Amino acid sequence: MKIAVNTGGGDAPGLNAVIRGVVLAAYKKGWEVYGIKYGYKGLIDTKQIIRLTPEYVWDITNIGGTILGSAIKGDPFRYLVEKSGGSVIETDISDIVVSNFKALGFDALIAIGGDGSLNIANKFFKKGIPVIGIPKTIDNDISATDVTFGFDTAVNTATEAIDKLHTTAKSHDRVMVVEVMGRYVGWIALYSGISGSADVILIPEIPFDIEKVCNKIKQLRLIGQDYAIVVVAEGAKPLGGDVTVIEKSPGEVRLGGIGKKVSDEIEEKTGKETRGIVLGHLQRGGAPTTFDRLLCLRFGTAAIRFIEAGKFGSMVTLRSTEICAVTIEEAIGQMRTVPLDSDIIQTARSLGVSFGD
Repeated sequence: MKIAVNTGGGDAPGLNAVIRGVVLAAYKKGWEVYGIKYGYKGLIDTKQIIRLTPEYVWDITNIGGTILGSAIKGDPFRYLVEKSGGSVIETDISDIVVSNFKALGFDALIAIGGDGSLNIANKFFKKGIPVIGIPKTIDNDISATDVTFGFDTAVNTATEAIDKLHTTAKSHDRVMVVEVMGRYVGWIALYSGISGSADVILIPEIPFDIEKVCNKIKQLRLIGQDYAIVVVAEGAKPLGGDVTVIEKSPGEVRLGGIGKKVSDEIEEKTGKETRGIVLGHLQRGGAPTTFDRLLCLRFGTAAIRFIEAGKFGSMVTLRSTEICAVTIEEAIGQMRTVPLDSDIIQTARSLGVSFGD
């Protein structure tokens, strides 16, 4: 067997561990593995394909990022092509990718990515490429798996930052507003906020009333706490409002800026000195946690077993404690949001955390 593997979408801690799992498991069976660089670009410009051997991946489990490079843009079904005169148009060049895949003699593609990358992988499966998907996103928003790799590391990074902000907030009697990633779901904000002893957590699933947020901060002063920690998911939105966007371009919406809005309003309404912090891409970087490393190695080796079993069109998933297969179609069908009646929400409320509602 000759296996191709790529990494698409935003990077996440653990990608290299998955690649290592794929390569070592494949070579144990006598198969070859090739890395497709920068998403699908390596199957458009085939010079960007590299042979992956056990020696190449032996010591990459603990390294963040991806040795293959990644690409958020570059969807072959909507590829930007520059025409004469300088105009740029979207063109479907997926047939070129399929043709190159077959010409290179590949027997299967392991596509590692989030919902966008998996959606592309599913389209290629329907065009005849034998695909196995592996879910990756720090946002933890893929519904067909209990958890995606990269999430645990991102939460640990955010929690560590919140821990450090407590000391400076307390020293100056300030309100610290921390904006974390997560897109349209609040998993990172919720887990890091509770673990970091935040006073207010604002998530997309619960539209917030800024007056109630400010009331919570005022109540803290009555019990002798003159500082506060507010954790805001980048996709959080006020009652009757919409998400905050810092940049819009055709086909792309970049969330961000809600932390500053919340920070400015808190300072105006409470009179408390308030500082806003955006953790941003810190959450994507660094070495993966032990949990993520093990999950990635399990995912990577499972993908090879699924190829051997002919389970193409499937995605590797974690259900409870077991690795299972679900169809990619099922995996991309619904976003995994925070259930409002979940134990984790109840835990936060029992601890006195305000969601601004």
